[in-house]
Amino acid sequence: MPNKTAQEQEALHYHQFPQPGKISVEVTKPVATQKDLALAYTPGVAVPCLKIEENPDDAYKYTAKSNLVAVVSNGTAVLGLGDIGALASKPVMEGKGVLFKTFSGLDSFDIEVDSKDVEHFCSVVKAIAPTFGGINLEDIKAPECFEIERRLVEELDIPVMHDDQHGTAVISTAAIINACELSEKKIEDLKIVVVGAGAAAISCARLYRHIGVTNILMMDSKGLIHQQRDDLNKYKDEFSSKEPLLREDIFRDADVVVGLSKPGSFTIDDIKLMAEHPIIFTLANPTPEIMPDETRAVRPDAIVATGRSDFENQVNNVLGFPFIFRGAMDVRAKKINTEMKIAASYALANLAKQEIPEYLCKVHGRSLAFGKEYIIPSPFDKRLIVEVSSAVAQAAIESGSSSMQGFDIEAYKQELAQRVK
Repeated sequence: MPNKTAQEQEALHYHQFPQPGKISVEVTKPVATQKDLALAYTPGVAVPCLKIEENPDDAYKYTAKSNLVAVVSNGTAVLGLGDIGALASKPVMEGKGVLFKTFSGLDSFDIEVDSKDVEHFCSVVKAIAPTFGGINLEDIKAPECFEIERRLVEELDIPVMHDDQHGTAVISTAAIINACELSEKKIEDLKIVVVGAGAAAISCARLYRHIGVTNILMMDSKGLIHQQRDDLNKYKDEFSSKEPLLREDIFRDADVVVGLSKPGSFTIDDIKLMAEHPIIFTLANPTPEIMPDETRAVRPDAIVATGRSDFENQVNNVLGFPFIFRGAMDVRAKKINTEMKIAASYALANLAKQEIPEYLCKVHGRSLAFGKEYIIPSPFDKRLIVEVSSAVAQAAIESGSSSMQGFDIEAYKQELAQRVK
């Protein structure tokens, strides 16, 4: 990496010192005396082992399973870097662990699986699953990621979620809900153009349908996805239009465009064709499809969001996955289903409309209030864990993903609030 910039050098220094990496393991029980040692290991450790042999659910009682997430990747679709391999993906997976711990208190192990074979990858994850209370799949390329997630969800009895798909879907759905309220648009009347057809795009479009959107046009690098094309996989075909359309007809009178592609994949000329008060999400990272100032120059009536933290309305997955897993795991949900994702979206949308605490204004260095420049909550809002995790937990129980009896939602909210520092 010759001629490193100061920023690149700072990033390398951050990851190397004072010790390599970003995570470590901490001990939660005292090991200061001979008695402590006898309890922590032999002979005392045999007692919970036998209890778990009798009743596997006791693993949640006597081990760290209930608070432990696996962050699993094969490194085939890492950020904007592409297929850089399992080992090179490790800094990102460690970073995911930092976010889990910081925002939701969940512990994690990052697991880099050096395999691109779906069968082998799934067999590895299934084999290690007893260790964990949840599996966060990360940075696995499409279309393999769809099959990997489907199989693991079906075959495991703990929550499994590919965050690249569903995190963006949950957050952008919340943003669309609030943008519609501000622009006085009805969700069922929306015309949405999704630019991109990878894992996140497919999952976003699916969740938009679940909240009531019926008119979705999807584009990939070759243009509109339509039924006369012979190069579509079954995931793209799910959103294929009946016939081809001219580009101007794709964007004309569109209410929403969601960019999940690359810079320049749609243009200023495209958004000029959109309906009044357009909702424009340019989520390519690190460089949006169109920069916000360029968008506002030609569409001052637009509500704009990006994936970047240096602009307003960041569609940031950290608003979702820590709290979705927290809620799912706390009620021992078997799956993270659609009802739970929608509950997370509406919880986020509702939180953005609540009174903004003063500490958030200080964090952001400006006054914050629900409106065009604040349609989704700040990642630093300490209420996220209470509002989102409780909504997910409640949805898990109501939808049957969790069979927990006697769940007290108010008591759970109070428990979550105690985690906030």
